[in-house]
Amino acid sequence: MSEKQKASKLWWWILGGALLGGLGVGLFVYKKQGPAPVNYREEKAEKTDLEITILSTGVVQPQNRLEIKPPIPGRVEQVLAIAGDKVKKGQILAWMSSTERAALLDSARSKGADELKRWEELYRPTPIMAPITGMVILKNVEPGQTFTSTDAVFVLSDRLTVKAQVDETDIASIKVGQSTKIVLDAYAKETVAARVDKIAFDAKPVNNVTTYIVDVVPLDTPEFMRSGMTANVTFHIESKKQVLTIPSEALKVVDGKYLVLVPDEESPKNVPKEQAVTVGLTDGKRTEILSGLQDGDTVLIAEMSLGNGDKKSSNPFAPFSGPPKRKKG
Repeated sequence: MSEKQKASKLWWWILGGALLGGLGVGLFVYKKQGPAPVNYREEKAEKTDLEITILSTGVVQPQNRLEIKPPIPGRVEQVLAIAGDKVKKGQILAWMSSTERAALLDSARSKGADELKRWEELYRPTPIMAPITGMVILKNVEPGQTFTSTDAVFVLSDRLTVKAQVDETDIASIKVGQSTKIVLDAYAKETVAARVDKIAFDAKPVNNVTTYIVDVVPLDTPEFMRSGMTANVTFHIESKKQVLTIPSEALKVVDGKYLVLVPDEESPKNVPKEQAVTVGLTDGKRTEILSGLQDGDTVLIAEMSLGNGDKKSSNPFAPFSGPPKRKKG
């Protein structure tokens, strides 16, 4: 065996010995100190308001985006509307000349004001009118600008909506007409009341998650709301006022039954006992208790001590170990 192989073999023996030694020390300490003690934090069953909501994000978009394209090419003579204007169906947005009229007027203009006025009266301009009632969200022309029949000179929207992305696991809780609230990232302090207007039938995968687009319409569209803004949407699913609740972490499920730990004053070592309860709504943090507890009853949440006991982690499934130490939460 070479010197290199001997050195390598010796190194593995040293490493193995160190690992066995560390394991032996750990077992010795465990036997000496015993299992980590379990502390219990006290919480009270109390009456609170519960509100079940679903949170989502979306983008502000026109519900119906309509591009206005003139039937014939020509030139804009006068613009009467700008982006942000609210217009009614049939309202004139601009006056235009066809390519022929524009050429005729240019020729008349070179002959003097009287000739130009005569032809302007004989050959009237063509109006560009709003086909729907809504808001001008884009103006693409200026006076004197020429365009073709494929150019969109204005873009109208009948109303702004938020296209919210809702996970397929939550879509069953969303209903048309359901009340919601919108908070725009650009105006985080402003809350806009809204309602669900439409739920898509076709799913849209987002980052390998199946989602559905839900149209949320403001009850009163604020002036600061703009197409393209990012929005946070809260769907109100269900709410209850002043119902008996406890922290959700105090619950555990055994054989399909919900259990909580409660003090057992008759126990010689003051070990808590399990109490069966019936639960109702939950918002994730607190859960409604329908039966099994009364207002003001104490429930215990087990906390395992780690190391020297300074750091603790809540664990409702922690085993009982020795006399419990209680503290008020």
